[in-house]
Amino acid sequence: MLNRILSNDLPRSRLLAVLLAAILLGLAFAPFIFPGVKALSVAAKVLVFVVLVASFDLLLGYTGIVSFAHTMFFGIGAYGIAMASTRLGPTWEALAIGLGASLVLSFGLSLAVGLFSLRVRAIFFAMITLAVAAAFQTFASQMSDFTGGEDGLSFKVPELLMPSHEFLEQPFLGVSVDGRLLTYYGLFVCAVVLMLAMLRIVNSPFGRVLQAIRENEFRAEAIGYRVVVYRTTSSVLSALFATLAGAMLAVWLRYNGPDTSLSFEIMMDVLLIVVIGGMGTIYGAAIGAVLFLIAQSYLQDLLRLGSEAASGIPMLAALLSPDRWLLWLGLLFVLSVYYFPTGVVGRLRALRAPTA
Repeated sequence: MLNRILSNDLPRSRLLAVLLAAILLGLAFAPFIFPGVKALSVAAKVLVFVVLVASFDLLLGYTGIVSFAHTMFFGIGAYGIAMASTRLGPTWEALAIGLGASLVLSFGLSLAVGLFSLRVRAIFFAMITLAVAAAFQTFASQMSDFTGGEDGLSFKVPELLMPSHEFLEQPFLGVSVDGRLLTYYGLFVCAVVLMLAMLRIVNSPFGRVLQAIRENEFRAEAIGYRVVVYRTTSSVLSALFATLAGAMLAVWLRYNGPDTSLSFEIMMDVLLIVVIGGMGTIYGAAIGAVLFLIAQSYLQDLLRLGSEAASGIPMLAALLSPDRWLLWLGLLFVLSVYYFPTGVVGRLRALRAPTA
């Protein structure tokens, strides 16, 4: 049964299976295990980035396409929800219309980029996608009548998803059962379903062809596969999943702006997470997102504690200053790449291989 659910793509490592199970259970019970607004926000962000990173890995890890326009589709999903909810009100119809419109727009743009640009090789295609993403971010910032410009859009969601809507008068296990909790579990279900869908795609005959194209494009084309068609389809599917991730983020934050979903920093975070988790492994998106976002969210707090503990040694205290958290985050990334060159998933599977 489990084998069918995971599309015959089992972890193939006992330690990896334990880590994935711990992540799944941790996210499922995060509101009760880690009470607090910040912890719940980090868990929700992890759910969003798991889908976003997995969608990018579908493009990079399984097809071998480097694209810097991925956050454009992420932003389209977020703006679709924000603009529809702002103009049509906090209704379920507005969410459906916004999501549908954003998916249609992402489909058209990704198809256009795929048809016109995927014939371009390697770095040239990456530069084209970078230019498209920069142009779209500028467009979103300047169309203030529709997108709110640099200030973005704040909106309301249906009452059922509002924190003020409580389902129980008394907290359950110390947690208020309200619209915020319902929203979180809605994101959790969406993330699990979308991850399983991507696992099904990459382990289907279509996914095997994508991997063949990644390994040797000339050989794949020589045996009869239309490489451009497969790569374009992969680009479209990846864009649609990224759009859904953007919609998830907007529903959770009830706000969207250029820096929230279109920033190039998000693209860099996605690339880092893919490298940490492991390219060409959907599971790597989950592990990489958890490791990176927890470090990003709590590293400053840990450094603050370390700086206070080392207050008697001025040089060490200065080195552990919370203001230098980016330095330590970069150091952790370098160490992870050095000791896990194929990512966490690749490394754990390689350790398992000799004994399998």
